[in-house]
Amino acid sequence: MFFRCGLEFLLVLWGLELSWSCPRHCICYSAPSTVSCQAHNFLSVPEGIPPHSERIFLQNNKIHRLLRGHFSSTTVTLWIYSNNITYIEPSTFQGFTLLEELDLGDNRYLRSLSPETFHGLGRLHALHLYRCGLNELPNNIFQGLRNLQYLYLQDNHLEYLQDDIFVDLHNLSHLFLHGNRLWSLHQNTFRGLRALDRLLLHHNQLQWVDRLAFHDLKRLTTLYLFNNSLVELAGECLATLGALEYLRLNDNPWECDCKALSLWDWLKRFRGSTSSVGCVAPPELAGKDLKQVKKEDFPNCSGSESLHQSRAKSWPGTDKVSLKQEPQPAQPPPAQPHHPHIAEQFSPVPLPQPPPAINGAQEPEATPDVVTPQRPGRSRNCTRQRTRSGKAKEPNEVHTSKEMADKEYSSPDFTGKYDPTSPDSSVTRRKHKCTPRTSVRPPSGVQQASNRGNLRRALLPVSIMVGLLVLLSTGLVLR
Repeated sequence: MFFRCGLEFLLVLWGLELSWSCPRHCICYSAPSTVSCQAHNFLSVPEGIPPHSERIFLQNNKIHRLLRGHFSSTTVTLWIYSNNITYIEPSTFQGFTLLEELDLGDNRYLRSLSPETFHGLGRLHALHLYRCGLNELPNNIFQGLRNLQYLYLQDNHLEYLQDDIFVDLHNLSHLFLHGNRLWSLHQNTFRGLRALDRLLLHHNQLQWVDRLAFHDLKRLTTLYLFNNSLVELAGECLATLGALEYLRLNDNPWECDCKALSLWDWLKRFRGSTSSVGCVAPPELAGKDLKQVKKEDFPNCSGSESLHQSRAKSWPGTDKVSLKQEPQPAQPPPAQPHHPHIAEQFSPVPLPQPPPAINGAQEPEATPDVVTPQRPGRSRNCTRQRTRSGKAKEPNEVHTSKEMADKEYSSPDFTGKYDPTSPDSSVTRRKHKCTPRTSVRPPSGVQQASNRGNLRRALLPVSIMVGLLVLLSTGLVLR
């Protein structure tokens, strides 16, 4: 009997030790259950991650592959940014019905993804795929992500977006596509994005935009198209954006001849904030802002119709237009087909992040001057506040308040924390200076918990010896 009691005593001690198990070099704590294994040069996902972990932080390591079984389906937040991931097994996140935020950004060698990679993530609200070297997005890769609100695809090598690639993203509010190699936007590229608020397409190689490219974006308030290769843009294209407030068109080679008449007419009617629209042709208008051009400056366009006239005559039903046929009048320019690789390479534009509050943000008016943009070197990634909406900060929150502020931006005019170009193409005065992501340090309570775990490890041999001595003493007494 005494032997049984001693054995149970040892098992209790061993059970207490197991309750504090955690992968080596990592920090684990509860409320919520969290595993932090960042910045330890792991070459693979460390073994021993406790099951039922809700938050897993593996950023700033050297992990190469993600496979099924590396994580538990109870995961809510998973950060694996700034690693060396080259392959993600399609079933890695299968069954992760609770996952809300997935950050795979800054994995520069992740050139491709399987169409099934994110299927089933019905609660996902933020997906980070910035600076991953992605050359294309497979069809149906975002299928079923109906709760997604933030999608970060900037600073990749995307040249083309398939029709209906975003059609399931009914709640998407922020779409970041800047810093890619996109050269055209078609009629159904953005179909289904009826809740989209911000669309950032600057620093691409856009040459052609279909006049119905934005027909579903009824709630869009911010559109950035600056620093592309646009020579024309139909006024009908922008007329579908009834909620638009902020528009950036600067640093495109605009040709202000007859084909610019519909855009000129739309700009005269627009009451929101716009940047300058600098003309490069014809010679007599070079250097002028299209918004300042007068009707008399279009002397040879008497046969051309203004936006108002064309809508009244031939475009009466925008909402009823067929979405299965491309419009015939506008066609992509034949001079430069799909060969964007020959274009000038530039340093990637670092990622913008969702603001803490969108409503009420004020934006200064853009200056009409055209300034050649400066392109600084590559910036490092920073950390923004990542908490589930509607919940107060927890005392054991992993990131400090300083790190939280670094990854936020505060107004629609600020395209992102690192965006080096202001609306008028001058260097942006950053609201929060970007600091490199630093190692996560646990709060004091967590460190104390870890120390208690170390103490239990140190006392375990002593406890075992005491238990054995008790058993031997009891045996001698009974004899």
